[in-house]
Amino acid sequence: MSLSVRRAGPGDLDLLAPLFERYRCFYTRREDAGRSRDFIAQRLQRGDSALWLANLDGRDGAGFVQLYPTFSSVRAARVWVLNDLYVDADARRRGVARALLDAAVEFARADGAVRLELETDHDNRQAQALYDAAGWQRYDGTQRYHLPLAAA
Repeated sequence: MSLSVRRAGPGDLDLLAPLFERYRCFYTRREDAGRSRDFIAQRLQRGDSALWLANLDGRDGAGFVQLYPTFSSVRAARVWVLNDLYVDADARRRGVARALLDAAVEFARADGAVRLELETDHDNRQAQALYDAAGWQRYDGTQRYHLPLAAA
């Protein structure tokens, strides 16, 4: 088995867009390939997220991870939010998710971030097992809130 991860760039839109569409559908969003493609194209063009692609046995696009930058005002430092992690069904349970997760951690450390954050669904046991095994710590000291501003 051959597995590698590389930073994605604007030339990877054709690989990322269908992966991102499948990711959105996994989270019960209605199919909308155009919307998924436009969203990823904007991220790549603006450079306002950091994306990695996995290559498994010569197949580029076995999975992806996407990070968004933010800051901790209290710590006066960079924080990265691991917002999206997806592995195609036929590439699962082969180390792809862990390789993508490791690439995200390596990047955040090299960038001088004080932490990485993520959130997953309460019933996504496979993702929780991955994060636990990788040493991520659960925290319960805060309650997350959101304020919807537009229909999406």
